[in-house]
Amino acid sequence: MTAEVVVRTGLTYGSGGKLMDVYRPAGAAGPAPAVLLWHGRGPDERDVLAPVARAAAELGVVVLVPDWRPDAADGGRTHLLDSALFARQHVGGLGGDPERIVLAGWSLGGKAAVGVAVHPAAFDGWRPRAVVGIAGAYATVAPSTGTVPLDDLRRSGRQAPPTPVWLVHGTADPVVDVERSRELRTALEQENWPVSLDEVATDHAGVVMAEFVPERDRCLPSTADHAVAAGTRTALALAAAAGIPPTGPAAR
Repeated sequence: MTAEVVVRTGLTYGSGGKLMDVYRPAGAAGPAPAVLLWHGRGPDERDVLAPVARAAAELGVVVLVPDWRPDAADGGRTHLLDSALFARQHVGGLGGDPERIVLAGWSLGGKAAVGVAVHPAAFDGWRPRAVVGIAGAYATVAPSTGTVPLDDLRRSGRQAPPTPVWLVHGTADPVVDVERSRELRTALEQENWPVSLDEVATDHAGVVMAEFVPERDRCLPSTADHAVAAGTRTALALAAAAGIPPTGPAAR
């Protein structure tokens, strides 16, 4: 059974007044676990993640989805830092639990999220409850830290305790090959980090319940069977990382 979702759009965060949407399960008894979810390379595309954010909120998670600009002079690092600070300071007033915040991201946002997990010192020392990387690549520089996640992992080894990492990736992804998530999973396992990888039968956008529409030059919500099934699996991973056990036919 899914919860009704209350959506607040256009909240502002940071000194630059960037926008953020919040998806909250209605009628939750007490503070719910929260997910800060970063979009990918397209600037200010929080709307792309609306379907998967709503699906995760239906499972009982408060989901915060901020705009950020990877094309900013600093690669978007200030926006990412500001959004994390906003989540930590204000999620309690939005129905979430500040002690149970998961950091997640899709595509470039996934690389940014994993970067925080393996190099928290470069991100104000913050350690989220868990990190979810969705269709990311991890062998190049993360905008959150300015360093390469795989290099940071191999340099620092196992944290005490390490941040749990959940990975989701489409097996038909033509933009970021699924091997990029497999590579990270192997590296994390070698350092004894808790890690899981869910490989789903979809493409780069389908994994967040979206599709790329060339005439609009952006991703839009998709009702295609593969995207709905894959996006549901991603929502389950976000909820599970936040401590909500998977349920229903899509759970494994």
